[in-house]
Amino acid sequence: MMAARREPAVDQKLASGMGLSAEEYARILALLGRTPNLTELGIFSAMWSEHCSYKSSKKWLKTLPTTAPWVICGPGENAGVIDIGQGWAAIFKMESHNHPSFIEPYQGAATGVGGILRDVFTMGARPIAIMDPLRFGAPDHPKTRHLVAGVVAGIGGYGNCIGVPTVGGECTFHPSYNGNILVNAMTVGLARADRIFYSKAAGVGNPVIYVGSKTGRDGIHGATMASAEFDERSEEKRPTVQVGDPFTEKLLLEACLELMATDAIVAIQDMGAAGLTSSSFEMASKGGVGIEIDLDRVPTREPGMSAYELMLSESQERMLMILEAGREPEAEAIFRKWELDFAVIGRITDSGRMILRKDGQLAADLEIAPLVASAPEYERPWTPTPARAPLPAAAVPGPPKGMLEALAQLLDTPDLCSKRWVWEQYDHMVMADTAQGPGGDAAVVRIHDSNRALAITTDCTPRYVAADPVMGGRQAVAESWRNLTAVGARPLAITDCMNFGNPQRPEIMGQFVGAIQGMGEACRALDYPVVSGNVSLYNETSGKGIQPTPAIGGVGLVEDLRRSVSLAGRAGLAIYVVGETRGHLGSSVYLRELWGSEDGAPPPVDLAAERRHGDFVRAQILAGHVGACHDTADGGLLVAVAEMAIAGGIGAHLQAAPAGVPAHAFWFGEDQARYVLAIAPDHVAAVTAAAAKANVPLAALGRFTGTALTLPGETAISVAELRRRREAWLPRYMGQA
Repeated sequence: MMAARREPAVDQKLASGMGLSAEEYARILALLGRTPNLTELGIFSAMWSEHCSYKSSKKWLKTLPTTAPWVICGPGENAGVIDIGQGWAAIFKMESHNHPSFIEPYQGAATGVGGILRDVFTMGARPIAIMDPLRFGAPDHPKTRHLVAGVVAGIGGYGNCIGVPTVGGECTFHPSYNGNILVNAMTVGLARADRIFYSKAAGVGNPVIYVGSKTGRDGIHGATMASAEFDERSEEKRPTVQVGDPFTEKLLLEACLELMATDAIVAIQDMGAAGLTSSSFEMASKGGVGIEIDLDRVPTREPGMSAYELMLSESQERMLMILEAGREPEAEAIFRKWELDFAVIGRITDSGRMILRKDGQLAADLEIAPLVASAPEYERPWTPTPARAPLPAAAVPGPPKGMLEALAQLLDTPDLCSKRWVWEQYDHMVMADTAQGPGGDAAVVRIHDSNRALAITTDCTPRYVAADPVMGGRQAVAESWRNLTAVGARPLAITDCMNFGNPQRPEIMGQFVGAIQGMGEACRALDYPVVSGNVSLYNETSGKGIQPTPAIGGVGLVEDLRRSVSLAGRAGLAIYVVGETRGHLGSSVYLRELWGSEDGAPPPVDLAAERRHGDFVRAQILAGHVGACHDTADGGLLVAVAEMAIAGGIGAHLQAAPAGVPAHAFWFGEDQARYVLAIAPDHVAAVTAAAAKANVPLAALGRFTGTALTLPGETAISVAELRRRREAWLPRYMGQA
């Protein structure tokens, strides 16, 4: 006979070990009027963790614009929902799985994908695309190669098995991520606009249903672990990492969508961070109801699990739902058909309390509304990031061997090299609707059985945010807007994943505040609201934080796929640049990679120019005047043209840089609000006239022709050689394992 497990005494020391401060523990004692038991303390620690409560960020997140005529549901639900017309809605969100992926890269990345998929299909959408922005440490750090291999395998292993295409993302490297990589995951799904499902519990007497996989001991206190910084003992947190099973998730997806075709579901929520705790409390809180749960009815895969373990486990592939009373047999038949667990574990009450029973005994009795409403909301002290002085172009040396050799060097660096090695491990064509996959400005995924599509992108330039958080926040939003525009899409809304260090340090909190301010300015100027998101703080190790990384996931609508364009250049097309080129080299890739410096202010972001230039470019694409288009970003104009040439397998004859801007600054400067257009000769006059009328700068750069890139006074370099150099870095790096 198994001996009864002895629970530790609940006190301030235990609470501190669960991530609760002395003040927070005192607040719990005052709220309850008694000492909580272990299960109750665990519930408080999870619900009041940074990961679940947003206690350091709520104040600032509320300042972001979240509404527009096409927004059906903004932040606060599992994912954001926008109306895309013809009776359809796009549902999407981005989240982080940073800490778990550093500790156990394969499972951390895999379960990050699984979690964001559930956030989307729990609202009634069939997922159609995954994006994965990744940030790794310095290539020469001893753990980086191992982490890259594990994370990429985990993303591919989960996404490929569940049958949802991974259509894009990012993969960059910087020493600030040495001890804390970033693994962000975004999912986009489609649903009928009149069949959206929410998580608000309702109906006294309605059953509380557990479906999916059995509960184990994996992931316990994962939310708390994700709300603390790392130290030299981080590897000991491996048991807090969840273990995923994509095949079960595929069954869960199909079973949920089948049940959603009926009217049996009142509310539904995935069991993500904090598992059964967060799902049950959030559903009850939104509905203003109580819940009684018999934990002995929870399906388990390990014997002797305590109430504490059952409530805090983050085992994957599980959902909680409220059904209409009497519909249990119908629902159970569906889930049994898909070989999934189905259990009635409780019921809705009008008590406003969470009553948990285990082994016939009361395991927890908590009033729901006060627990949720009393979660801390801090106004952390913050200091603005000191402004950097602009870096004159004349202060930055030109390349010693010419522009084209410098271009070849830049294409053979970790950030600008081809990421083919990554995305070839992902199935980006499954479902057969991917019109443009990885490697372009934005992925384009057809809305099945139509000629319409969604454009999807993820963007952030952390070095800009580190140099000037306000400008960096603006630029992250503006670049995502440009990338959608570059394929001919109308940008509609964003999701964000705010990756920052320890908010208790004023300089880190200042980075967060500045980035939010810049993002808000850009979203308002571009009519591009925030509909969902995630905050990941404490991304630092032993007091050293990451570069601030507010990753932006953008979604836009392509009304007619026949009018969408890619970045691939074609023979005979004239090359033009939209936007003004001043040659800004501060915080540029050219400066960092060729001269080893990250100095200088980032390029300014003129939001009025972004709007004007983007609207002009989109109009020209939709008018059929543009043969190819590419946003100009890292590496500047010459890198953009080279990427278009490589994509199209065509050379380019370029003109000399204009007088007044040093040649290296003209070709490698990272001025914003710019696009490179490839235009057929018979459309040049129309585009030129439209640019003059719209007050948009437009300048000729050359034309696509031949097999090499040429610049006056320099030795030509073949496109084949540029492709070879660009494709070489990542396979060479990973092949050294």
